[in-house]
Parts: sequence; C-alpha cells; structure tokens
Amino acid sequence: MAAEGGGKEMNEIKTQFTTREGVYKLLTHSEYSRPNRVPFNSQGSNPVKVSFVNVNDQSGNGDRICFNVGRELYFYIYKGVRKAADLSKPIDKRIYKGTQPTCHDFNPLTATAESVSLLVGFSAGQVQLIDPIKKETSKLFNEEITWNGFTLTSLSLILYPLQRLIDKSRVTCVRWVPGSESLFLVAHSSGSMYLYNVEHTCGTTPPHYQLLKQGDNYAVHTCKSKSARNPLLRWTVGEGALNEFAFSPDGKFLACASQDGFLRVFGFDAAELHGTMKSYFGGLLCVCWSPDGRYIVAGGEDDLVTVWSFSDCRVIARGHGHKSWVSVVAFDHCTTSVEDGDPPAEFSGSDEDFHEQIHFGGGRDRANSAHSRLSKRNSTDGRPVSVTYRFGSVGQDTQLCLWDLTEDILFPHLPLSRTRTHTNVMSATSPPVTGTPNSHTGSSSNSSAKGSSIIDSAFIATGVSKFATLSLHDSRKERHEKDHKRNHSMGHISSKSSDKLNQLSSSRTAKADAAKTLGTTLCPRMEDVPLLEPLVCKKIAHERLTVLIFLEDCLVTACQEGFICTWARPGKVVSDRPLTDSVV
Repeated sequence: MAAEGGGKEMNEIKTQFTTREGVYKLLTHSEYSRPNRVPFNSQGSNPVKVSFVNVNDQSGNGDRICFNVGRELYFYIYKGVRKAADLSKPIDKRIYKGTQPTCHDFNPLTATAESVSLLVGFSAGQVQLIDPIKKETSKLFNEEITWNGFTLTSLSLILYPLQRLIDKSRVTCVRWVPGSESLFLVAHSSGSMYLYNVEHTCGTTPPHYQLLKQGDNYAVHTCKSKSARNPLLRWTVGEGALNEFAFSPDGKFLACASQDGFLRVFGFDAAELHGTMKSYFGGLLCVCWSPDGRYIVAGGEDDLVTVWSFSDCRVIARGHGHKSWVSVVAFDHCTTSVEDGDPPAEFSGSDEDFHEQIHFGGGRDRANSAHSRLSKRNSTDGRPVSVTYRFGSVGQDTQLCLWDLTEDILFPHLPLSRTRTHTNVMSATSPPVTGTPNSHTGSSSNSSAKGSSIIDSAFIATGVSKFATLSLHDSRKERHEKDHKRNHSMGHISSKSSDKLNQLSSSRTAKADAAKTLGTTLCPRMEDVPLLEPLVCKKIAHERLTVLIFLEDCLVTACQEGFICTWARPGKVVSDRPLTDSVV
C-alpha cells in the first residue's frame, strides 16, 4: 500500500513522520481491511468509519475494532502495535443489501468479554442495535417492516425493502449519550437529530410531535404518545444536513457541525443554545472537543480547521494546511498537557433538569469531571503558565496534519514563553511561506455590517497578540511573490476558488449567508485571528482519509480504499527492523 520512508515526489506515500516526541511509524503488519485485502470501488460508497471498544477481559488484549467498507461491516480483535492483524478470523462479519452502514458507536458502559452493544446507522435512515460477540441483532429503529401484511423481525433488514417511519434520510452520526446505558442520539442528512431509548419501541405509525423549545434556527419537539415510544425528542438544527455532532467530555454540552456552515453548541439537558460559529465558507463536516471541554475544533469545506473557545464563545485560531475538505478532527489526549497543581474548573450553563419535563426513562449516570490534569486551572486568574493542546486532522487531500495549540494563542495578553513548542504561527513579523491567506478578504468580504448573533459581546476579546496576527499591509507584495509550497487551495481563493465561493454563497439556503457573517464574531476575517501552520503535514494514503483516532500507544487512520492503518507512537515499536506485511 505504501512506499517505505519519505520520498520527494508529491504522490509518494509517507510511512513515518517526526514530531518533537519522536518518530511515528506505520505498522504495515497491523493494517486492517477486508479479509482478501483487495481495495473496493469507493465510488458511491459511504465513508469508511472505525469504532473501538475495550471489553476488559483477563487476557490483557481487550481492544475490539469495528469498521465498515461499502455494504460490509467487520468486527475484529484489535492487536495494535503488539501483534500482526489476523484478517482471516473476524469475530463477526455482516453484508447488507439495499442499504449501507454509514456510522457506528459502541457503548463502553455495558461492554464485557461476552457482550457488546453496537449501534449502526445506515444510508437508508435506519439504526440497528447489534451484539457482534453474540452475533445477534437486538433491535431495529426507525423502521416497521411489513410484507404481505405481516410484521417481520429486524433481521429482515438484510433481505427486504425498507419503509422508514421517522426519518427517511441517511444517518450521518450516531452516539450513545455519555453515562447512559439506554439513551442514544442519531443525526440525519435531513438536518434532524432524534433521541432514542433502546428500551422503547418506535411504534407502527409515524410519530406526532409537539414543540418543546425553539431558538435561533433550531427547535426541539417531544413525541406525542399515550405510551412511551421512540423517538423521545426531535431536534431540527440549521439548514441542510447535520454532518456530525460531539458530546463534551462531561456529557453536558453538544456541538453540532452542519452543512449550512454553522457550529452550534447546546446545553444538552436544557436544549439551550450556548454559542455559534460560522465557517469561512461552505459546510462544516466534523467537530471535536478538547479533553477538558474548553475548546472545540471544527473542519469542513473551507479547507481550514477552526478553534473555538467554549467559555468566550469566539474563534481563537484557524489552521491552514489542507488542500481540500477536512473530513475528521480529533484531539490527542496523550500529548496534550497542562501544568499541575491547580483546582478543577467547572462548566457554565443551565442546571435545568430536562429529564423531568419529558420523562426519558433509563436514566443517565453522568461521569464526574475527572478529565485528568486538563481540568485544572489556577484559582486566582484562571490562566495556566504552560499549556499545549495537540490535535490532528485528515482530509480528502489524503493528508494527515498535526497541530499544537499553545499559550501564546490561548492567552495572547500573557508574556510569551521562552520555551517554545514547534507550533508555527503565521504573523506580521514573520511572513507566511505557504501562500497569501489575506487574499481571502476579497469582494465577498466587503460587507462590514454585523449580522445578528447570540454571542455576548462581553466575551469578545478586544484584540489579539501581534505575534499571532496576520497583517494586510506588512510585506503583502512579498507574500504574493512567494511560491505556494503545498499548493494550498486556500492560498488561491482570490483566483481559482472565487467561483466556488460564489456558487456556495448563492446556493446556500441558510438565513445568514457568508457576506453577512464574514467580519463578525460569528466568522472573523482571516487577518483577525491567529493562523496556524501544522507541525506535520504528510500524504499518507492514495484515497481520501475518513478516520483519525488517537490511542495510548498509536494513532489510527483509515482511507476510502478500506485500509485501516496503525501508526506506532515513538518508542512503542517492538522492533526497529523494516516492517513488512505478514498477512496475505
């Protein structure tokens, strides 16, 4: 699949890369895929996704991996950096007809060596609850299958045409509610989310809803029914598809990335909007939280990664390194660090008990704030002296990017630390070498009128450090003459991408278009916030990348060809000898 080492040619695949921690190495013998290892035709297929769970067995090898490739779903023992993958022995394999798996999620609370609960979303809109260890299909949601007047079991999903009663659009994201054994949330390309309880049925007729709460371009409805039935709630969020959502580490807040380009962050129990952010242009495709819940990173069709402060409700930085759409963002909890000795900080937000209003059932046992050292802050000024957040991103450009978010970006008013990390920050005093991001401020950004925003102006910082600020004036001609080393698409937005920007703006049906939000707190101009360059930016696949997961001893990536790759962290490789494929 990949050539050994680096290579100078643009199309050569990298098998290792170096950071300040050391060298990350691709373990080709630990690559998971379909048993015959033949790449599948990815045209028209849904993205390959990967889910992990630990079943806590006595062997010390409790990791399990699930991934979908086309119409197939596989479940294996994951051996990671320890042993070669044995592709000939999947614990469970399923092939679906009439629909494709699109996403999946394990419930870590109920996982044992004898049983796991796996939710699987499908392109036709249904959600299946399965146990791949027992090889059982427990329940099917958003479906009532009939044939010649008879109701069939959920196993008929594989054999018979489907008739969805709740939402007919593709499932884009499915997650267990943190701390709950029975509640899960499902997002669809229709822009709706539904809250389910595995202990309830979906009924035999389409649900009827009544409005519970509404706000700025969102609404929450309850299901009207004399008896308990699914869905418990329906959320309608923004315009267009809801591409991904993510719960905060303590489970109290929900971040939603939508095709209308908006990031919306809700208090989950109270269904209240906490804050909003707008992409530079195009849809947002992915979102993740920092391990301490203080920052959110989103990526999408503007080829950028955007860092948003939860407490300040504002964009604090953008990352520029990808040449195409960003498909996944994720924080590395193992590399992120904050100084010790500070008391824990608490989230702000409503304490309203939403459960009492709608009688969820099943209950939720919230995980208390034990988010390692990251939840600790100084009790006097709330600012740590030294902090580094590491996050990564992968995209349709087949590149892996790693980023460091350091104290000079998070707290620009503080004196800069002399012990700098490798974070590259494009600044007025150090002209960028990868293009002219200031060309983003073209004709589409002429409007200076501020659109309506729910962001409290008291949280908006009056300025950012000159060290981390772009300038429209300093060395502008010089930057235009620089070669664009990685051909970043954002660097050519004033010429090559202007038509794309105009098309996206004209076709968008959202209430606030790009021209109205650009330059406001919802979407600062490029020169108004620090612009980061990646620590690492490497081409690691032939097909677009769809997965990035950070584990204790490795990171895992996957591409649309159906190959799931393991990258050993520095010092975790058992042998330094050349690695070769050991599975045919």
